[in-house]
Amino acid sequence: MSHQATFAGRFTDAANLARAALAGMRGVAPPTLTAHFHVMEARALARLGDAKSCTRALSESVTEFDRANLEDAPAWMQYFNESELSAEFGHCMRYLGRTSAAVRYADSSLKAAEATFGRSDFFVSLVLADAHLAAGDAEQACSMVLRAISAGDQIRSARCVSYLREFARNPPANANGPIAAFREEAGSSRLWRIASRPDKSAQSS
Repeated sequence: MSHQATFAGRFTDAANLARAALAGMRGVAPPTLTAHFHVMEARALARLGDAKSCTRALSESVTEFDRANLEDAPAWMQYFNESELSAEFGHCMRYLGRTSAAVRYADSSLKAAEATFGRSDFFVSLVLADAHLAAGDAEQACSMVLRAISAGDQIRSARCVSYLREFARNPPANANGPIAAFREEAGSSRLWRIASRPDKSAQSS
């Protein structure tokens, strides 16, 4: 629920939901799950621009994760590994505007990921692309997105589309050449075509 609230733009609600999970499961949840609660709080706090509280939540997440035995986690939480934790750090750094840290954590997440390319890898690829854009490296950013939409083009996810739309909305002023070439190449991607359509939810809000 916290994750969904962040996606819906209800960042204060998202932070409070994560804190409620921490309070309600204190002493019961395994360290892996507690670490996840902390990073959900951190992501919401990053979207609120509260760098100090976000850093505190991330630190607590690492403390819990270091205590965890992934094999003892519930089966539905065993996906939350080192790659996923690095991805969450990358998201938070991106939202806080810490470009170099976002690149470092997102790149670390992708390197630690398994060979299969899933939704989480798609998201962190777009985080890395956004960080490259913010650093002024439009060519590297576009290359990363092209790899993501090629590997994940059959993924069906509104969040994937929203990440692509955000990338498309925020090119730097000097990126016209690489962005134009990217758009031409990306035109064959199902996900990119969907993302290029008008966002009806934004228009109705």
